[in-house]
Amino acid sequence: MNNAQLNELKQRYVANGAASPATQFADRAENALVWDADGNRIIDFAGGIGVLNVGHRHPKVVQAVKDQLDKVMHTCQTVMPYEGYVKVAEKLSQVTPVRGHAKVMLANSGAEALENAVKVARAATGKNNVICFDGGYHGRTFMTMAMNGKVAPYSTDFGSMPGNVFRAPYPVPYHGVSEDEALRGLKMALKTDANPKDTAAIVLEPVLGEGGFYPAPASFLKAIREICDEHGMLMIVDEVQSGFGRTGKMFAIEHSGIEPDIITMAKSMADGMPISAVVGTDKHMDASGANSLGGTYTGSPVSCAATLAVLEVFEQENILEKSQALGDKLAKRFEQWQQTYDCIDNGRNMGAMAAVDLVSDKANHTPDADLAGALCKKAREKGLILLSCGLYGNTIRFLMPVTIEDEILEEGLAIIEESLKELIGSKSAATA
Repeated sequence: MNNAQLNELKQRYVANGAASPATQFADRAENALVWDADGNRIIDFAGGIGVLNVGHRHPKVVQAVKDQLDKVMHTCQTVMPYEGYVKVAEKLSQVTPVRGHAKVMLANSGAEALENAVKVARAATGKNNVICFDGGYHGRTFMTMAMNGKVAPYSTDFGSMPGNVFRAPYPVPYHGVSEDEALRGLKMALKTDANPKDTAAIVLEPVLGEGGFYPAPASFLKAIREICDEHGMLMIVDEVQSGFGRTGKMFAIEHSGIEPDIITMAKSMADGMPISAVVGTDKHMDASGANSLGGTYTGSPVSCAATLAVLEVFEQENILEKSQALGDKLAKRFEQWQQTYDCIDNGRNMGAMAAVDLVSDKANHTPDADLAGALCKKAREKGLILLSCGLYGNTIRFLMPVTIEDEILEEGLAIIEESLKELIGSKSAATA
């Protein structure tokens, strides 16, 4: 079927809230390229929203999945366990920088990982409250919607959210929130809303994902670690988007040297197969009763096979070094753009987790969400998938596969430049 036929089916049968606004349908993909149902070639700077750090259909991952399909597809690991689950747990325990000896539970999605991390924290501490941060994103289930630091579009239409979730400022000096102000807000939340004796955990992304790709300073993360230790709360770090090599290290928290109690992960850990994990200090992970964690499909044999293959790819193909090199290339281009375009500001990156802001006034950091939306639309018309994000909707984020070929990277960056010139030109003409 072609794009037009598939769009007709989408409009007729897919719920509006779940339907993509995109009119091109993926037919096949390889590394950083996708071909649609009409045969059009598209460069992918989104990577399935950070899922494809080792590229679409990495051959070693595809082979591992095929091999597993010849053995076992499903038993439910709580009914009859299998090698893949325990091997993934062993590997994650070895590479994840949590305090002490790590134990693991597997789930299906980032949101499920966060839900279970909160369950573990409550069981381990006997407390209920959770503190999250402005601009944070943790998922679309009810608990994670309550935890998100942004309302639209995630929880706008869904009524009351679960309680016992409180908010603190995230340090983004560019938008007027200093590290000192963020810490003051957190300490105030502990005094005015979330009594430490009733608070199980502080949950944060070491680099905001949907909130705009702003990294937390190492000193801020250190202060949170100290506050958690002082009050007997757990530090939970959400690495769903920033993990598995996006920032030049396996996990973004490693840049700070801080060891949290629990880390959640998903997205790129299986190169597109659905899986997530909660990895935490053994005494915390073992706090809840038998059969209290899990689900029918959690840690699927096929997804476990994909995860083990991804971990091998990281070891064999220097993915972390490639991520840092990609980040360096993007940072250099961002610097050029900021000198060339009045609308581009605040280029930033931690490894290949990179972004720029589109603004109407650089001096005042005035967000231009309309231009960001127009740029993504124009780029798509020219054959490039590009995503915006951020609390103000004006951030362009870069999530192309770390394995992207140099010539494909350059082609995509050139499309952005070409699109910007067209948009700025038409804007100036309209003003005149």
